[in-house]
Amino acid sequence: MPLPTDEKLLALSQDLLKQFDTLFGLHPGFRAAHARGTMLSGTFTPDPEAASLTRAPHVTRASTPVTARFSNSTGIPLLPDNDPNANPRGLAIRFHLAEHVHTDIVSHSTDGFPTRTGDEFLEFLRAVAASGDDVPSPKPIEKFLGSHPAALAFVQAPKPSPASFAKETYFGVTAMRFLNKDGASHYGRYRIVPDAGVEHLDPDVTKNKGPDFLFDELSERIAAGPISFQVLAQLANEGDEVNDATVHWPEDRTLARLGQIVLTAPVENDAAEQKKIIFDPIPRLDGIEPSDDPLLELRAAIYLLSGRRRRQA
Repeated sequence: MPLPTDEKLLALSQDLLKQFDTLFGLHPGFRAAHARGTMLSGTFTPDPEAASLTRAPHVTRASTPVTARFSNSTGIPLLPDNDPNANPRGLAIRFHLAEHVHTDIVSHSTDGFPTRTGDEFLEFLRAVAASGDDVPSPKPIEKFLGSHPAALAFVQAPKPSPASFAKETYFGVTAMRFLNKDGASHYGRYRIVPDAGVEHLDPDVTKNKGPDFLFDELSERIAAGPISFQVLAQLANEGDEVNDATVHWPEDRTLARLGQIVLTAPVENDAAEQKKIIFDPIPRLDGIEPSDDPLLELRAAIYLLSGRRRRQA
C-alpha cells in the first residue's frame, strides 16, 4: 500500500494523525484510533448468489482464510470496555487471497460518519480538543455541530454498548462499486451482521460491568465454539448518493448476501500481530472498486502512516 503522491492529501493525513495524538495522547506501538483490540482467525465462505454481484476472488472460490480484529473506539489502549467513549466498536476483516495478497473490510458499529471530507473531520477533532470542561459555552464543538447537521446527527445517534463483540452489527463507512463477470456494477456499503443476534446493554448495566468485560466475554465465547457473521452489502438505488459517508440510504434498499465469516480461534502472538497488520479501506482487487468518496484515500493514508509508526515503536 503506497503513500499518496498528492501533497495536500498527505499533509492532511499527517495533521489528522497529530490531532488524534492531541486528543488521546501518544501511545507508541498502538493505533492512533481504535487502539484497544484483539484478533481472531477463521474462514469466509461465499454465498452462491454473491457471484452475480461481484467477480472478486474471495466470492468466486470455495473459501478464504480471514483475520478479524475487534476494537474499542479512541486511541487510548487501556480504555475500559464500560466507558461510553469506547463506542462505536470496530471490526476490521482481512481476506487472505494469497501470500502477501489480501483485501480488507473496515467497519464500525454506528451507521455513517460525522463529516463528508477530511478537512471537515480535522475541524471536528480540533473543536472537540478545544472544548474542555473549563471552556465557556458556546464551546467550539457546539459551534461546529450547530453549523454541521450531519455531524450533529452522528454525535446524537444512539451508541449503546453491545453485550458482546459477537452480538453487534458493524457498518462499512464508505460505498464500494461491485462488478460481476459480465461487467454489471452496483454500489453498496458493507454490513456485518452477527448470527448470534444483536444485543445491546442499557447504560446503567454497562457502567456496572468490569473494565474488560467485552474482551473477557469474547475469549470465553471463542473457547466455547465458533463465532459467525453474515457479510452483506446494502445496495444503492439509482440516484442514491454514493460518495458521501454522512448520507444514509433508506432501509428498504436491497441487502445482498455475500457470505458468512466463521471465526474459530484467537490469533497467535496477538499483540505482535496487531502491531504489524495495517488494514486498508480501499479494496485493491478486481471485482470491488472504491467509490469516489473523498474519505477513502485519506483513511488509507492515515492507516498507513499510523501503521508504519506503530511498527517502528
